[in-house]
Amino acid sequence: MEKMPYRPELEVIPVQAAFDNRVDSVHSDWRDGLPMLHGERVVLRELRASDAASLFALLTTEEVSRFISPPPTTVEGFEKFIAWTQRQRAAGNYVCFAVTLKGFDTAIGIFQVRQSSGFGTAEWGFATGSAFWGTGVFPDAAELVLEFTFDTMGVHRLEARAAVLNGRGNGALLKIGFVHEALLRKSFLRNGDYLDQSLYALLDVEWRRARAAEASAPVIVH
Repeated sequence: MEKMPYRPELEVIPVQAAFDNRVDSVHSDWRDGLPMLHGERVVLRELRASDAASLFALLTTEEVSRFISPPPTTVEGFEKFIAWTQRQRAAGNYVCFAVTLKGFDTAIGIFQVRQSSGFGTAEWGFATGSAFWGTGVFPDAAELVLEFTFDTMGVHRLEARAAVLNGRGNGALLKIGFVHEALLRKSFLRNGDYLDQSLYALLDVEWRRARAAEASAPVIVH
């Protein structure tokens, strides 16, 4: 997570079946363009240049950015980042979804998945505006991205990193099924300090097992 959503050097780099019908128009050739994914609260879509202003306003606050690599410092920097995400998606290396609320088209955050060794193993990262923390936006968007990652992209192992000091980020990963695997000592440089990180992973078989158990759970009516 801390290596997302942005690294300053990016500005100069040129360049299947779903468990329910919340995924709209998912296709295997996501390199041609990302589908829109519909959840209960959110709609995920491809980033557009017009998202730069809202992402700059929401993701550059100290509260949001303190545990991620420094985001772009200008709206123009976000525009360059968005263009880079589209080139990387077309090359088959990476996907980045904009998070929007149902009924609104403003981007309030991002979810990213990038290949580590092909897409057998991938790493994800996410960032959302602090005003939307604790509102149910994260788990709703996360489930859509996990479904897309395992079912459409064919990822076997999905990894995530979170600074040990980032209690909210660690808790969010555990809540959606990630397993803590290791402590990465002094592995993340932020504001001149090296921070310890936790390494998490979620396997496709674990995710499918949890989904199947959830689907077969009895409905309790009061």
